[in-house]
Amino acid sequence: MIQAWTRFIRGRPEVWRHAAFLSDYDMLLSEHLVQGVDLWINTPRRPWEACGTSGMKVLVNGGLNLSELDGWWAEAYTPEVGWALGDGQEHGDDPAWDAAEAEELYRLLEQEVVPAFYTRDQDGIPTAWLARMRESMARLTPQFSSNRALRQYTEQYYLPMATAYRQRADAGGALGVQLLSWQRALAQHWPKLHFGDVLVERVGDQYLFRVQVYLDDLPPEAVQVELYADPMADEPPVRQAMSRGHPLIGALHGYLYSACVPASRPVHHYTPRIVPHHAAAAVPLEAAQILWQR
Repeated sequence: MIQAWTRFIRGRPEVWRHAAFLSDYDMLLSEHLVQGVDLWINTPRRPWEACGTSGMKVLVNGGLNLSELDGWWAEAYTPEVGWALGDGQEHGDDPAWDAAEAEELYRLLEQEVVPAFYTRDQDGIPTAWLARMRESMARLTPQFSSNRALRQYTEQYYLPMATAYRQRADAGGALGVQLLSWQRALAQHWPKLHFGDVLVERVGDQYLFRVQVYLDDLPPEAVQVELYADPMADEPPVRQAMSRGHPLIGALHGYLYSACVPASRPVHHYTPRIVPHHAAAAVPLEAAQILWQR
């Protein structure tokens, strides 16, 4: 592939004056490159963008991004900070889609990017380009940086996990023993957990769910029964914990659980499920079981 690109560049005078192949690309070369680039173009087929750290490096150096809506750019892109290719969907290796995106790339370059860069005021300043640069640096650099990532990992993961370790190790590891016992009980009894009847009624602007749940010999405190619905548009998924009611007559460790959820969504969007629960455990990291009502 490298040889083919080299032949393509060298064999066309109209290309080699404007293109270069950079061999042995490393951090030192990257440092010089991102300091001098105005526009970073990245056109992988979705979903093959691993992350997009090259585009992130450009931010602090004042460069703008024109990239496929994949990886980081699918999260970061807005029209005020750069340009985007694609519709955010996967199209495989469809040559027709490749051709359509190629046309869109050239349209963006010819009709939007190049005019924005070369349209200057009386002082020779590309005001529209600089507005995007400032917006990109101000909005994206604090979010997509190693400083932010390290702070987030430290505050949300490393420190809480260090605290959890100390708690589990205290008193001769009493909490650790308790968690191990909980995990073993889940593994032993989980295959026998099952749902019974599911009753739903409309109460005003809500649905009232009543679900029969059978827990075998597992203590009810070891699990959480909840209603789940997939995310819609910009809304997060629904995870509504259900309250445990009275034991079911004639059943061993059977209970009636209930919960209300908004009726703004169709009732079939909501599905009861059982997940492990322990106040000191990281679920699903330490207990990945899940049982869906079918």
